[in-house]
Amino acid sequence: MKTADHPCVVAAFDFDGTLTTKDTLTAFIRFTHGRRRLLLGLLRHAHWLLLMRLGLFPNWKVKERVFAYYYRGTTYEQFKQWGRCFADVAEALLNRQTTALLRWHLAEEHTVCVVTASIDEWVRPVCERLGVNTVLATRIEVSSDGILTGRFLSRNCYGAEKVARLMEAFPQRDSYTLCAYGDSRGDRELLAMADEGFLIAT
Repeated sequence: MKTADHPCVVAAFDFDGTLTTKDTLTAFIRFTHGRRRLLLGLLRHAHWLLLMRLGLFPNWKVKERVFAYYYRGTTYEQFKQWGRCFADVAEALLNRQTTALLRWHLAEEHTVCVVTASIDEWVRPVCERLGVNTVLATRIEVSSDGILTGRFLSRNCYGAEKVARLMEAFPQRDSYTLCAYGDSRGDRELLAMADEGFLIAT
């Protein structure tokens, strides 16, 4: 996979539906709040979710509304602790084939990163277990007294934002071969700009 022009390889993996077999936002909410509260919250936001599906309301705004419903007012220490504990649950959701690809890239001493719209605090512990230290995820806002505001600190790491975050982390684009792995429309821009883009069937 290395070439004379690009001796270095960066392998970028989406998380939800690529490294995992399902969306981890709902799995995380169920882990922290239980199945009943998860369903009640999704019903409460059903109209926003429908508008998002129809392309009539931005993905990030709906996601932020749902996130705020469950986590606004939570202490950051509690949220981080949930993220660390959730890693045990998330490991059971890992896709064996794509995690095997990730481990192959690591064995080849390629630079591996995860680029995801999911929240850093529950993605990073899983990635660290896989041996990946570079996580480009959606970041959340925390007040000065350590309380989650319910807002995102960064843009939702989805679509074009994935490309922007990757280029921020690895700006010398002509110095490496980019291999990207994704499964959904949120990965289209990333796969399109890669030297080798792989759409993972789910």
